[in-house]
Amino acid sequence: MPFHALDLELPKHVDEALAGYLADRRALGVRMEETFTDAVDALSDFVLGGGKRIRPTFAWWGWRAAGGDPGDELADAVLTAVSSLELLQACALVHDDLMDASETRRGMPTVHVRFARKHRAEGWLGEADRFGLAASVLIGDVALAWADDMLFAAGLPTDALQRLSLPWRDMRTEMLAGQFLDVLTQARGDSSPDAALRIDRLKTAAYTVERPLHMGAAIGGGSPELVAGLRSFGTDIGVAFQLRDDLLGVFGDPVVTGKPAGDDLREGKRTLLVALGMEYGADVLHEALGKPDLDVAMVDEVRARLREVGAVDAIEDRIAELTGSALRALDQAPIAEPAGERLAELAVSATKRTY
Repeated sequence: MPFHALDLELPKHVDEALAGYLADRRALGVRMEETFTDAVDALSDFVLGGGKRIRPTFAWWGWRAAGGDPGDELADAVLTAVSSLELLQACALVHDDLMDASETRRGMPTVHVRFARKHRAEGWLGEADRFGLAASVLIGDVALAWADDMLFAAGLPTDALQRLSLPWRDMRTEMLAGQFLDVLTQARGDSSPDAALRIDRLKTAAYTVERPLHMGAAIGGGSPELVAGLRSFGTDIGVAFQLRDDLLGVFGDPVVTGKPAGDDLREGKRTLLVALGMEYGADVLHEALGKPDLDVAMVDEVRARLREVGAVDAIEDRIAELTGSALRALDQAPIAEPAGERLAELAVSATKRTY
């Protein structure tokens, strides 16, 4: 089966679905409580202001892998359903930025910073930062609730909704469990490779690649063999994606990443890169990790040591191994084309991003 126009311009169609849904929610907000539109506008700006639409893309291709036809009448409902994953992602990122005390996201002020600044500008009562915290918690909660609403009102048949309810339910729990483990690991100062990989598996791999693929295949009524193959592929690519993200968090160009150079170090992220760096003798990490005032010179020193001790090469090797095992799982799964071809391309693009 050849590529369809929807396949080729999927991110654009996801953006359109999200913009339409959020506009409808805003209109409801105006009728319900006009001041709530500030929160809806902040969420809309966040969702529509950037992102590669990775999760809807993998979910779409999970559906295509199960034989889904973008030319039939179900396609619009599938597109709306998979687009809801961007609202789930918004919830995770808004809350993640708050927990990490991040100042910027995609080159713009984070949600909690945006509302703290608004509080100061208006001269309101109380603490500006506390108001920003409260607003971002609530806006993240709205995104999570609306992800459910958008998915279940997408117009999918009842049997498809029943099939996808399991991966959707498990994905949300895995995401939150991974986020809790991330916070707990930082609090405990646990820099073990095992802990870092557990976080990668739950916090990123599950809801970025594995479960979206599972959702798409479930919508299409895919066989157990197909689901197993896609999940195996998705787990390995999802972890490799996070390992690449960890490298970008230390070595990335702020113009590309939208975050200050070395921000993961300032936040004290216990990534596999950090765990291996400590294990291999990059002692400078003990001085740098979790220091909010970390300067560029120290970031450069950490970068140099991570390279010298071989931690960067080890992460690159692990990414290559995971990509290889993922592609082998893909080859063995009973996938309808052109999904196999496109998923192989996505595997490479997700794991080959440059610094």
